[in-house]
Amino acid sequence: MRSSRGMLAALLILALPACSGRPSGVLLPIAQIEQIPGTSRVDMLVATTRKSATDRGVLFSGERGDAVTYTDLAISIPPDATRQPGSVQWPKSLPGNPATDFVALRAEPVDRSKVAAWTGRAVRRGAKRHVLVFVHGFNNKFEDAVFRFAQIVHDSGAEVAPVLFTWPSRGSVLAYGYDRESTNFSRNGLETLLRDLAQDPNVGEVTVLAHSMGNWLTLESLRQMAIRDRRVAPKIRNVILAAPDVDMDLARAAFHDMGKDRPRLTLMVSNDDQALAVSRLVWGDSVRLGAIDPNVEPYRSELERENIGVLNLTTVKSVDALNHGKFASGDVVALLGKRLADGQPISDGQVGIGDHLVRTAAGAASTVATGAALAVAAPVALIDPQTRETYGEHLSNVGSGLRDTAGSGADLAGAPMRAITGGR
Repeated sequence: MRSSRGMLAALLILALPACSGRPSGVLLPIAQIEQIPGTSRVDMLVATTRKSATDRGVLFSGERGDAVTYTDLAISIPPDATRQPGSVQWPKSLPGNPATDFVALRAEPVDRSKVAAWTGRAVRRGAKRHVLVFVHGFNNKFEDAVFRFAQIVHDSGAEVAPVLFTWPSRGSVLAYGYDRESTNFSRNGLETLLRDLAQDPNVGEVTVLAHSMGNWLTLESLRQMAIRDRRVAPKIRNVILAAPDVDMDLARAAFHDMGKDRPRLTLMVSNDDQALAVSRLVWGDSVRLGAIDPNVEPYRSELERENIGVLNLTTVKSVDALNHGKFASGDVVALLGKRLADGQPISDGQVGIGDHLVRTAAGAASTVATGAALAVAAPVALIDPQTRETYGEHLSNVGSGLRDTAGSGADLAGAPMRAITGGR
């Protein structure tokens, strides 16, 4: 009966009204005559292994490019009085309105040889010459990563030079396999970016913030650097692992290969994260690094022995029913910014920053039968407009495959659905 409910939840998506979603091309710079009072501006450097898009407002697609490409982007953020800290306000139509929407002000290509000139200008705003590199997670289109990082930088108040590394994600809940392979495809690109920043005389220190699947890419790139150079570059001082969708054994190996001179590692976990509970089921009960309880053995002793700090977000109030939106708290990102600015250890038992985890479990479900995958994604689609937008596309693609796998996938679907609904 419960398995049938799981499949029914998936099929109910077919009856959802079409979601208008958000317009495409939101990164086309607006023609702004003068700055609207109260708006803020975030200037960032974006490095990507994505393929260039023909649409100037999209900039980069979810496909894989031939080389790392750099872009100088400026994003305008609406006045604080008109937005909730932690939120991204998407334009409902084009061009966006700076008074109410996140909008692009500039998008200019940068040659790799000119990156040092960009950092030279950017770090002058902060006395510590601090660069923050953000590596996004699964199911992020280019504009998703750009606007989210702009929000993080703004709400944190950190005096950093923001650098986004975005890898080829198709921005779809059922493209988990493609996205996972895209992180492997991008390892050399991220390693090169981090090495360039570490060798840049304009840069004093580097902090890396990775989320979800982006943690696998980050750990692999740092591991490669350590093997190649016999250590991780000393300027890379902090690595924040937010809800890492990484096998625990693979994480252990990466920590070991980075050596004793590795950066200070901080792990963000939340014991009440329902999406990561589902993810563990999908991975065949393989423990995910972001889902461990740091207060129980063997993890407590292991984390202490490896000198890995932990930020337990369990007590942080979530903005959604599945406890995946804890990153959106304005207080959370503000605390991270303050600790980065003060040079304090990030891992002191207080809260930190993460990102939307709702997509992790939904996307991971694509590694099982299509029927089970859709069943896991269904409750996500019910509450997330962006998921609804891409869900219909996948339903049309799987077509008869859904009918063929519905029977075999029903039993698999039941367990993830019960994990989300608490067995109801």
